[in-house]
Amino acid sequence: DPFFMMTRRSLNTFMNAFTSSDWTAYPFASQNRKDFDNLLQVYLDAAFFPRLDELDFLQEGHRVEFENPDDPESPLVYKGVVYNEMKGAMSAPTQTLWQAVHSRLFPTVTYHYNSGGDPMHIPELSYTQLKAFHARHYHPSNALFFTYGDFPVEEHQARMDELALSRFDALEIDLHVPDEQRYSRPVEAQERYAIGTDESTEGKTHVVLAWLLGAITDLREAMNVHLLSSVLLDNSASPLRHALETCGLGASPSELCGVDDSTREMGFFAGMEGTDQEQADAVESLILETLERLAEEGIPQDQVDAMLHQIELSQREITGGHFPYGLHLIVNALGPAIHGGDPVAALDVDAVLEELRADTRDPQFVKELIRRLLLENPHRVRLVMTPDPQLAEEQSRQERVRLDAMRAAMDELGRNKVIEQTQALRQRQETDDDPGVLPKVGLEDVAEELKIAEGEHWEVAGIPTEWYSQGTNGMVYQQLVVDLPQMDEDLVDVLSLYATCLTELGAGDRDYLSAQAWQASVTGGVGARVSVRGEVDDVNSTRGVFVLFGKALARNQGALGRTLQEIYAAARFDEPERLRELVAQLRSATEAGLTSRGHVYAIQAAAAPLSPASAINQRWSGLAGVKALKSLDKSLQNAQGMDDLIGRFRRIHSALLSAPRRLLLIGEQARAAEVRAAAEEIWSSLPGASVDYRRFLPPQTGNAVAQQWTTSAQVNFCARAYATVPMGHPDAPALMVLGEFLRNGFLHTEVREKGGAYGSGASWDSDSGTFRFYSYRDPRLGETLADFDRALAWLRSDDPSERECEEAVLGVVSSIDRPESPSGEAVSAFFASLFGRSPDVRRAFRARVLAVTLEELKAVGERWLKPENASTAVLSDAGQKEAGKALGLETIAL
Repeated sequence: DPFFMMTRRSLNTFMNAFTSSDWTAYPFASQNRKDFDNLLQVYLDAAFFPRLDELDFLQEGHRVEFENPDDPESPLVYKGVVYNEMKGAMSAPTQTLWQAVHSRLFPTVTYHYNSGGDPMHIPELSYTQLKAFHARHYHPSNALFFTYGDFPVEEHQARMDELALSRFDALEIDLHVPDEQRYSRPVEAQERYAIGTDESTEGKTHVVLAWLLGAITDLREAMNVHLLSSVLLDNSASPLRHALETCGLGASPSELCGVDDSTREMGFFAGMEGTDQEQADAVESLILETLERLAEEGIPQDQVDAMLHQIELSQREITGGHFPYGLHLIVNALGPAIHGGDPVAALDVDAVLEELRADTRDPQFVKELIRRLLLENPHRVRLVMTPDPQLAEEQSRQERVRLDAMRAAMDELGRNKVIEQTQALRQRQETDDDPGVLPKVGLEDVAEELKIAEGEHWEVAGIPTEWYSQGTNGMVYQQLVVDLPQMDEDLVDVLSLYATCLTELGAGDRDYLSAQAWQASVTGGVGARVSVRGEVDDVNSTRGVFVLFGKALARNQGALGRTLQEIYAAARFDEPERLRELVAQLRSATEAGLTSRGHVYAIQAAAAPLSPASAINQRWSGLAGVKALKSLDKSLQNAQGMDDLIGRFRRIHSALLSAPRRLLLIGEQARAAEVRAAAEEIWSSLPGASVDYRRFLPPQTGNAVAQQWTTSAQVNFCARAYATVPMGHPDAPALMVLGEFLRNGFLHTEVREKGGAYGSGASWDSDSGTFRFYSYRDPRLGETLADFDRALAWLRSDDPSERECEEAVLGVVSSIDRPESPSGEAVSAFFASLFGRSPDVRRAFRARVLAVTLEELKAVGERWLKPENASTAVLSDAGQKEAGKALGLETIAL
C-alpha cells in the first residue's frame, strides 16, 4: 500500500519492486531532491518495518472464500493477487519452459523452485511462514544499498543509518547459494504445458538443451560465455542459429536460446520451438553435431570480431526511458554483488574486454570454449515440453478436489471462520487509509519548465534533415523517415510485416546471411517500423510514416549510413525460404507472448473501431493481426502464397522509394561536421519523391464492438474503450488526468484489491483520442466490466476529493517529465514535432494538465464516457465462452 500510495504523492521517474530467483530489490528514482528523500524514507520503512498484517497477506497472497461469499453451502474458491498473477505468468509457454529447464538444471539449490510461486503450491504458504521468512531475510545485515546520481552519497548514507541501520544489531547471516552438484552424465526430462481443448498439438512442442556453466562472479569467464553465446546465436548468420533456423525441424529457435546469467552459476540454452515430440532426437543431434563441427573447423575471425564489437557497443550505450540508466547500471552490478563479486568490476569491463580481444587472436580459443563449456560438460539437460489440451482441465480438477476436500473437512465453526475472514477483509478494503501518514510533494514542487531536446535543421543531399547534438558517449544514431503513401488494401494488410522483415533480408550484393554478418560488424543493430498517429486537432485525420533506423559507434557512422541506404534503395526479396522462416518465427514469438501482453491486446481490440489509428494498430499488431499472421504463415506453405507475399512486398518497397523522406541524425557536437559530410555523400544518389504522392489513409472507423477473443490462459484481460477528443481539444488534459484519477481512486481498490487482478487502470491515448479501461491477469470477467461502469458512477458521486485530483495531476506530470536516454530525448522531440506535437504544443498541454480541477474531471467523464458508447473486448480462456456469451460478447477464437 505505501508504494501504491506514493506513486500518487511523488514525482518519481521509477518505482517498483523486483523478485528474482535469489534476491528481491526495491528500486526507485526521482530528479527532485525532496521527492527522493520522501521515497527513501518510505522504502526503508516498508522493507525493514512492514506491518505484514494477516488480512494483507490474505489479499495479496492467497485465501479461500465461498463462491457466494456469505453462503457456506456454496463451493470454496482460491483468491489472491499473487495467486492470480502467477496463474497468468505460468499460462505463457515460454515461462513454463524456463521454469521447467531451471528445475532440472538446478536439482538441489534454490533455483530448482519457482521463486514467483507455483500456483499449485502457493496455497501451502502460511502467514506464519511469511513472517518468519521476512524476519530472517529482510535484515540490514543481509542487504545491499546502491545509489546513483549527483546527490551527495554521504547524505544518503546518513539518512539510511538514521532511518534503518541504527535500529538494528548486526547479525551473522549466511544465505549464500552453494555450487550446484554436477551431473556425471546428461539427463533427459519431459514436461507438459496447457493449450486449448480445441487446439491441435501439431507443431507445438519445445525442445531445449541446457548446460550449467561457471559463476557470474568470475568476470572473465562470464565474458567468455557471453562471447561464445553471441558467436553461436546472435543473428541469422551465426552458425548455431543458422542451423536451427534452416533445419526444417520446427518453426524457430527457442526463445530461451542464449546465456542466462540471472543465477549464481550461468546457464546456456539452445533449442527449437514449434516442433513435434518425434523430432526431439533430431533437434538434439543437430545442436551437438553443429557444435562438434565448429569445435573442429572453428569460426571465421570476422564473425568473432563482430561479436566483440557488439559487446563493446553494449557497454558504451547510455540507455534510459522508462527504466532510468542509473537503475540499469545498478541491476547489472547487483547479481555479482549479491554473490560476493566486485560490482564496480562488473560495470567497468574494458580491461577484461581487451584481454578477451587478445585471446581471440588465437584460432584455437573459440574452439576450446565450445569443447570446454559445452561438448565436454556433462551437466547437460534435454527438456522436451509437449502441448496437452487436457492439462488445464486436469489442473482445475485437482484444484477443485483440494477445495472440496477442504470444505468437506470443515465443521460449522470452520465455515463461519471463512465467512468472518471474508467479511473482515471486505471491511478492511472498504476502509479508507489515511494518506497523511506518508510524505508528499505538491504542485509547488513541480519543475517550471519541460525540458525538450532542440535540433538543428539541415538540408542533406536535398533531404530535410534534423541534427541533434546529444551526449551519446561516442554513439551515433540515424533514422530515415518516409511519409507513408496511399496503398492498395492488400498492401496495407502486410505493411507492418514488411517493416519487420525488411532488415532481416538481403540487400544490394549481399544475401541475407552476408547482410546479417555485415550489420553485426559495423552497427549496433538496424530495424524498421511503421507508425500512424492522429493529428493534434482531429483524430480522424492521420499521418503515417515508415522508419528505417540504426545505431553505431561513432567510428562506424559512415558504414551505418551506407547500410541503411542500401536497405532502402536495394532491398532484396529473392530468398523465399528466408521469408518463410521469418514469418514462422514471428508467429511463434507472437503466440508465445499473448498472455504476457494480454491487456495490450484487449485494449487494442476494444479501441479498434473508435479511430483510424486504433483500427490500423489492431490490424497490424493487435489480435486481428495475430489471427491474420497465423493464416498467412499457413498460406506460405505453397508457392502461390509465397509469390503473392513477395509481390506485395515489392510493390510496397517501390511505393516507399518514391515517397517524401527526411533524416534524423543524433550524435555528439564534435561529430556534427563528420556525420553531415558522410550523409551528404551516402544519400545523394536517391531519386526524388514522386510528384503524384498521395498521403496514406488508414481504414475508417466502424461501430463499437463487444468481443471475446479466446486463447489458452488461466486468467482474463478485460478492456473497455470510448471515443473522445484529440490532443488539441480543451478537454484532452483533463481526460489524461482522469485515467490516473480513476485508477488511483477506484480501480485499484475494486479490481485489484477486491477483485484479485494483478493490475488494472485507465488511460487516455493522445494518438487515437480514445479513453481505455483495462485489467491484467484477472480472475473475473463480467464483474470487472461492471467495475469499469461503476468507476464512472463513482466519478459522478461526492466521494472523489481534491486531494485525489492533485495526486492524479502529479502522476501525469511525472510521466510527462520522465527523463529519457540522450538519444531517446532527441527521437521523442523529433517525432513529436513531426506529428504536430511541437515543443510549444507540448509545454502548453503540460501547463493545462497542471491546472486541471476536480470539476473538470467530472465534466469530461460525463461528456465523453457514456456507457452506451462503450466498446468492449476481452482476451480470455476458451473455457470462459459461456460467461462471455451471457455478457453479450461475440466469441472469436485465435
